[in-house]
Amino acid sequence: MLRHELQPGKLIAGAVLLLTGVLYAGDADGAWETPWFVAIPLVTGGLCLAGAVALVTSRVRRRRRSIPATTTDDPGPDMTT
Repeated sequence: MLRHELQPGKLIAGAVLLLTGVLYAGDADGAWETPWFVAIPLVTGGLCLAGAVALVTSRVRRRRRSIPATTTDDPGPDMTT
């Protein structure tokens, strides 16, 4: 049993911010050159994507909760031909 629900929006936001940090850490170490303006579209685009994913996830979860669960008492048509 899971301790909490998976939240894909937060996962995407964290991954994008981690990627931005790794890019600038590599630049600070001298491994590669990262222009200063790379962070702005990367972070804003990642946060917008994370927000859209979080919105879709919440809508899907809300819809699943409102649909009544089907019972498995009726096995359906006999498929033993």
